[in-house]
Amino acid sequence: MKTLKFKLYQHKRNRFLKRSINAAGVIYNHCIALHKRYYRMWGKHLNCAKLQAHIASLRKRKEFWQSVGSQAVQDICQRIEKAYQLFFKHNKKGVRPPGFKKVKKYKSFTLKQAGYKFLGGNRVKIGSRIYQFWKSREIEGKIKTLTIKRTPLGELFMVVVVDGNDEPEIKFTTSKIAGFDFGLKVFLTCSDGTTIESPQFFKQSLNAIKRANRHHSKKLKGSSNRERARKGLVRAHEDIANRRTDWFWKLAHELTDKFDVLCFETLNLKGMKRLWGRKVSDLALRDFLNILEWLALKKGKLVVYIDQWYPSSKTCSCCGHVLEKLDLSVREWRCPSCQSVNGRDENAARNIQMVGASTIRLGDVSRAAPAVAV
Repeated sequence: MKTLKFKLYQHKRNRFLKRSINAAGVIYNHCIALHKRYYRMWGKHLNCAKLQAHIASLRKRKEFWQSVGSQAVQDICQRIEKAYQLFFKHNKKGVRPPGFKKVKKYKSFTLKQAGYKFLGGNRVKIGSRIYQFWKSREIEGKIKTLTIKRTPLGELFMVVVVDGNDEPEIKFTTSKIAGFDFGLKVFLTCSDGTTIESPQFFKQSLNAIKRANRHHSKKLKGSSNRERARKGLVRAHEDIANRRTDWFWKLAHELTDKFDVLCFETLNLKGMKRLWGRKVSDLALRDFLNILEWLALKKGKLVVYIDQWYPSSKTCSCCGHVLEKLDLSVREWRCPSCQSVNGRDENAARNIQMVGASTIRLGDVSRAAPAVAV
């Protein structure tokens, strides 16, 4: 599967798509209310097929709901069903059931087999109207779904999911393997001794964010000035996200060109966020790994993860001696066995490299590694 994203041209007919997104938000909230009412009355979970049939009958009497395609309505019911199933399965882990959403903040609707048609060039027919989009790349493969997304600024994007080619076999070109240790002061420490500092984009723009927040909070609710200030705040956050994503792509290209196998430690990022908060979110390691995994798959490289409970920092990379305890404040320690001095991050990166290399065979690599836990 491959996901392609295109921006729609700004046009007055886009208001029909925004109206459809608002209608999808109303239908979503109505479905959530039905689920809650059904459970309150009968003590059971509302079946997805019953919900779809009920919404289909209601949709015939509500003209506003008819602005959303029937398949988009079915997709809403299916996503709610999936959210409830995840809640039933992982409720002890803190997963919450789906709740109500503000219609103004509702983001998208999805069409599957019908409701859209590509007319060639950069035109697409959605419903009964034709829209144009910035065709930055060709759409190759069979189209599975088409999603219209609305950003907080009110811009519209078209997300197309297509059947891509089969995953390429892993082919090694540089025959180099590296381990990487994630840190708060240094973004990544490589096993070859190099370090990669994070620009910390949110920290750099924190004063601009505070200023935009202050301007927004001082404006009268419901006024045009408040809406203008809100868009200014959204632009500041989007600028941070775009600069961070651009840096991630450049770094991922650099690492995949330099190494064939990249080893990382599986991390509990949610737990780290509870401890260190905004800094972990600013570093955004999970977003970087998503980009790195996709790019490695495209280039025929391999990303390997080791167990998060492996004592990579407490194990001496020279002799294998494991310390009983190592405080987080200790950045360098001497091995009591071989007397070698180990830097905490560099030592961990070398251990991650050795453990990652031991889990694969360079001559016969046929599968990708599991995803990191978040």
